[in-house]
Amino acid sequence: MQPIDVGDLQLNDQHETRQTALFHAIREKIVQNLWSRGYKLPSTRKLAIELSVSRNTVIYAYEQLVTEGYIESKKGSGFYVSVEQPEYFLSFSQSNGIQSSHDVSAEVDMPSSARVTPNDINRSFAPGVPDLNAFPFTKWQRLLQRHSERQSIAGNQDVQGSLALREALSGYLASSRSVRCHADRIIITAGAQQAISIGLMATLEVGDKILMEEPGYRQVHKIVDLFKLELDGVSVREKVGLDIEKILASDAKALYVTPSNQYPMGTTLNTDQRLKLIDWANKHESWIIEDDYDSEFQFAHRPYTSMQGLAGKLGFDDRIIYVGSMSKVMFNGLRLGYLVVPEQLVTKCLEIKDALSGDTASHTQAALADFVREGDLLRHIRKMRRLYKLKYEAMIEAINSEFNGDLEVVSQAAGLHVTVKWLNGISEQEWSRKAEQENIVIRPFDFYEYGSSAGRDWSAVVLGFGNISLDDVKPKIKEIARLFYQ
Repeated sequence: MQPIDVGDLQLNDQHETRQTALFHAIREKIVQNLWSRGYKLPSTRKLAIELSVSRNTVIYAYEQLVTEGYIESKKGSGFYVSVEQPEYFLSFSQSNGIQSSHDVSAEVDMPSSARVTPNDINRSFAPGVPDLNAFPFTKWQRLLQRHSERQSIAGNQDVQGSLALREALSGYLASSRSVRCHADRIIITAGAQQAISIGLMATLEVGDKILMEEPGYRQVHKIVDLFKLELDGVSVREKVGLDIEKILASDAKALYVTPSNQYPMGTTLNTDQRLKLIDWANKHESWIIEDDYDSEFQFAHRPYTSMQGLAGKLGFDDRIIYVGSMSKVMFNGLRLGYLVVPEQLVTKCLEIKDALSGDTASHTQAALADFVREGDLLRHIRKMRRLYKLKYEAMIEAINSEFNGDLEVVSQAAGLHVTVKWLNGISEQEWSRKAEQENIVIRPFDFYEYGSSAGRDWSAVVLGFGNISLDDVKPKIKEIARLFYQ
């Protein structure tokens, strides 16, 4: 049975004890159908570690939930969301009009082709690349093989994507990010970039104004240019974040935003800021394209609930398009993403996808559905969250050690990259050029700027740490420090 990712589970300080706070937090997830019936809860030990509470706190909460009928204990197996819920829960759910997700039924050595070569774009410090050596490719190959001879999925398929995968994702997104959706609102895409393209084509017309983070994700800049939209940049300041007031005063038809870990500045929108943007979209009948980039890898604090989830709780999620991808949590070459859209946009989005690309690779979708449903995705994310935290800490320690305070880390403790800035000295372009000659990727900051960087009096670069081994962090930082001072 599919396991639950506690994701954005938060303990409310208004309760007298942490045990009570945990009980109510889990109960709310179940009552709102975000944790589906029959799904498996984390063990008491794992949840205690995840939330930084005592195991007794978790045991108390679980016992109380069992007593009241929200979860059930299966000897030797663990705790599960009860299939039969208390009557007052059912009436609460129905009265609030909340739709439940559909219930779901039932490491190898890297090949020579994947090793680093002088032209390898995934080499040391390349941004946006996960740890490819840590992915369980042996298990993934078995899942692909499981479906390789299925003739029933060898022909043309539903353009919306595999129902099994959409059901598995609906459960995962609800439990980890509180996303309000069911399989009928999910569209499987060839990565996040196609998902964003479809979302913009379904909601905007040539010449419409779209707000976008500045600096921001370069691939979206390309889409905006291609569709001939009017881009209005919204500044993102280091350790401060998005200029919310500019958005609230705008009449733009849409906003593209990465609220969990803004790329590349590495800031996060808190709950109050998210609610303001939701209110803006609702009042102006504008659209929010929420790219939940790097939401799985927060190291300094618990992740905030997705904007789509917050809006759904208020009944306003019909103005939000939620975008996600498996590239960072699994591997880039998978090229699978997803789009969660309001019901009124499903048909239009499917017409667009059908015209752009038709259906998506069916055997890969079937394998991914099993990977999610059988708990492998959740296990991999938990493992990588620990590993990436260690890598982030090693990066910070090495940068502080090798640069003697000349470099300042401006991004938060999250994701797969750090952004560093400095005054005077080598230019970001020259440092990048020197690193390229040493087979190292250093991404200049101006790569992410839509306009001119002439107004900046500082230089910056983005260093990805996903696909570099933990043992190589310090020597590689030492190597680029030599280039910096050369």
